[in-house]
Amino acid sequence: MQVRETPPFAPVLMESTRAIGYSLEAAIADIIDNSIAAKAGKVQLFFFPVDDAYVCILDNGSGMDDAQIDVAMQYGSKSPTDMRDASDLGRYGLGLKTASLSQCRVLTVVSKQGNTIIGRRWDLDYVIETGTWSLLVLNEDDLEQVPHIADLKEQENGTLVVWQNLDRLLMGEVDYEKSLGRKMDDVRQHLGLVFHRYLSGEAGIKRLEILFNGVKIKAADPFLLKKSTQAMDTETLIIRGKKILVKPYILPHISKMTEEEKNQLGGKEGIRKQQGFYVYRNKRLLIWGTWFRMMRQGDLSKLARVMVDIPNDLDDLWTLDIKKSHAIPPAEVRNNLQI
Repeated sequence: MQVRETPPFAPVLMESTRAIGYSLEAAIADIIDNSIAAKAGKVQLFFFPVDDAYVCILDNGSGMDDAQIDVAMQYGSKSPTDMRDASDLGRYGLGLKTASLSQCRVLTVVSKQGNTIIGRRWDLDYVIETGTWSLLVLNEDDLEQVPHIADLKEQENGTLVVWQNLDRLLMGEVDYEKSLGRKMDDVRQHLGLVFHRYLSGEAGIKRLEILFNGVKIKAADPFLLKKSTQAMDTETLIIRGKKILVKPYILPHISKMTEEEKNQLGGKEGIRKQQGFYVYRNKRLLIWGTWFRMMRQGDLSKLARVMVDIPNDLDDLWTLDIKKSHAIPPAEVRNNLQI
């Protein structure tokens, strides 16, 4: 039997993976996952929508050295079957690249550790031109041209991710300003919900501060924990020796909610639609507002929310997708979650 290597053609694979289906807010959340894994306590988002538009995500995490940044920019740099640190929110070794390039054609990553600053860039048009995996290594002059490089330099450590040539951000939109405003609101709401436990500073995880163009994003607690009732004691499921924690809550009656709380939950209609399970992986919200076909959404259950905490070493059982926005509980978990 012969063996023949057939490595993927870089331009085709990179263009194809742009169509995985990331929304803008999901793509930004994926980048912030890396910041959390790097022990960052602060993430700043900068969005400049005119002329040479860009999106920047700057964190104050541990940063990367020369070898680490090359691995971070490599496609499939880590196997999904590898053991990961308990705080690692990654999975497939693709997120940084696929999330970023789903929104732009030029991805620049600059990292700082002490006095050392290094940068790498994927430019899709250059990859197409060369027909190879042509990762660009930035020199000092290149680095000076990167948006918000001065902000990174002020930090002891950290990483700056920059998206340029935002060809997909407003594709097919007619009203540019209205669409842009809506997308920015979607980003704020999504990040406030997905990372609400990090933003609130829950025990066991490092508190995270996220600023969007200088304005702090507030945590959006979908359980209204200060007012809700925990319907039952926390249940612990043991799967493959790992713990899954299940906490069911009942929201207060709508008449006892403030207008701000109602809006936070999506209004009267949103409260009904967002009932169900809220699945967290390492306390990062993955999927919410579903009963996983175990029961139908209805008025009798509209105030019910079930928090499910899963560790990152049971990803294969939950068939977690690359975007970390879709997960299906295995049969042994579904049987225990059945209501």
